[in-house]
Amino acid sequence: MKNTFMILVLSLLFVSCKQEIKPADITKLNGYWEIEKVVFDKGEDKDYGMNESFDYFDIKNNKGIRKKVMPQFDGTFLTSDSFENVSVRFKGDQVFLDYKTDYAKWSEELISISEDKLVVKNQENKEYHYKKAGPINLLKDGKKTK
Repeated sequence: MKNTFMILVLSLLFVSCKQEIKPADITKLNGYWEIEKVVFDKGEDKDYGMNESFDYFDIKNNKGIRKKVMPQFDGTFLTSDSFENVSVRFKGDQVFLDYKTDYAKWSEELISISEDKLVVKNQENKEYHYKKAGPINLLKDGKKTK
């Protein structure tokens, strides 16, 4: 009985701590995001050190794109013509990012978003934790990156 009560209390605590994502928060998605770690459904983590690519979001009025970009040493980004269409969908107290390409459709739940952190969960219950990223200038040439 005590264990049941404890589980119930912890469950309520966990549910009440979930960030409420409002439509105004969606603009925080725009920009460059670097993956920090993946948390698998059984609880184990996979940390990422240096990443060769970032995710770039450009969303306006709950529609936009996500594209993979590769930071270059001079602070620019190498891109390709490929991208994914993204739609933001609000369903009750949940927010979903619906992706679509010519070849596939899938969704991720937006768990939390701030100016510098992003967490999404896919249909396999993997949580992807991102940090906000920007141009990297390793050349030390005194030029400002864009």
